[in-house]
Amino acid sequence: FTEEKLGQAEKTELDAHLENLLSKAECTKLWTEKIMKQTEVLLQPNPNARIEEFVYEKLDRKAPSRMNNPELLGQYMIDAGNEFGPGTAYGNALIKCGETQKRIGTADRELIQTSAINFLTPLRNFIEGDYKTITKERKLLQNKRLDLDAAKTRLKKAKVAEARAASEQEVRITQSEFDRQAEITRLLLEGISSTHAHHLRCLNDFVEAQMTYYAQCYQYMLDLQKQLGSFPSTFLSNNNQSSSTPVQSVSTPSVLASASASLPSVSNSIVTSGISELKSSSGNRKARVLYDYDAANSSELSLLADEVITVYSIPGMDSDWLMGERGNQKGKVPITYLELLN
Repeated sequence: FTEEKLGQAEKTELDAHLENLLSKAECTKLWTEKIMKQTEVLLQPNPNARIEEFVYEKLDRKAPSRMNNPELLGQYMIDAGNEFGPGTAYGNALIKCGETQKRIGTADRELIQTSAINFLTPLRNFIEGDYKTITKERKLLQNKRLDLDAAKTRLKKAKVAEARAASEQEVRITQSEFDRQAEITRLLLEGISSTHAHHLRCLNDFVEAQMTYYAQCYQYMLDLQKQLGSFPSTFLSNNNQSSSTPVQSVSTPSVLASASASLPSVSNSIVTSGISELKSSSGNRKARVLYDYDAANSSELSLLADEVITVYSIPGMDSDWLMGERGNQKGKVPITYLELLN
C-alpha cells in the first residue's frame, strides 16, 4: 500500500461493474444517513430530547414518558379555562381548544411511533447491518488486492528459477483468493438494488403515516371550529378584516389561504350591504351582538353576546368601527362583533 502511494508499484484495478456497484453503495449509505437524521429532526425538533432518547437507547432502557408540545399547550389551555370559568365564553373556548391540542399531541405520538417502526428502523438497520457487512468485505477485498500486487512485484524481481517458480505459485494463489473475494463483494453489492426496493416500500409507509396524521389534525381542527361557531371571525378582526355573520367564517384551508392572499379586499367583500349603507348615511340601525367584547378604554363600549344595541356611523371614523348606544351608555364597537338587524 505504501509503495502504491509513494512509489511506482502497479495496482490491480477492479472491473468497471464492481466499481459502479461500490459507488452506488457509498451513495446509498450517504443519502440514507442524511434522510434518516433529518427525519429524526422532523419528528423530534428538540435536540436535547433526541440526545436523551439516543442515550436511553444505548443503555437499553426505556425513555421516560413526557408530554409533547401540543399536549403541554393543551393542558395549559384546559387549566386556564377552568381557572377563568367553564361557564364563560373565553374559558369554555380555551377548554375546547386544549382538548383538541391534546388530541393532536396523541396523533403526533402515533406518527412518531409508526414512522420509527416502518421507516427509520429499516434505514438504520441498513446502515448498521448490511452496509457494515459490505464495508468489512470491501476491506478484505482491498487486502487481497494488495497481497496479489505484492506477489506480482516479487515475481517481476525474481531472478533465480526456483524463486520465480515459487513467486508464480504465490501469484496463482493470491489471484484465486482475490477473485473469490471480488465475487463475494459483488454479490453483496448487487443486493443494494433490493435495498432500494425495500426502502421504497418503507417510504410509502412513512407517507401513509404522515397523511393519516395530517388528516386527523385537519379533522380535529374542523370539529373545533364547528364547536366554536363563528369564532374564526374574531381572528379576522385582528387583521383588520370584518365579517357580518357567522355563516361567513372560514371553513376550509383553501378559503383561509385565499383570504390571507388578498387581505386588503377581504373587508370589502365580507362587509354586508347593510353596513355599507349605514356608513354612507347618518341613520341609526339595530344590531345584535354576536359575542362578548370587553372595552379596551373609555371610548369603547363593552358588549354582551345576544344583546341588541343601536349603532350608527360618524364621519371620519375607522372603517372597522361603529358608534354603539345602550340606554345612556355610548362608545365605539367593532363591526365584527355585530349582526345588523332588518
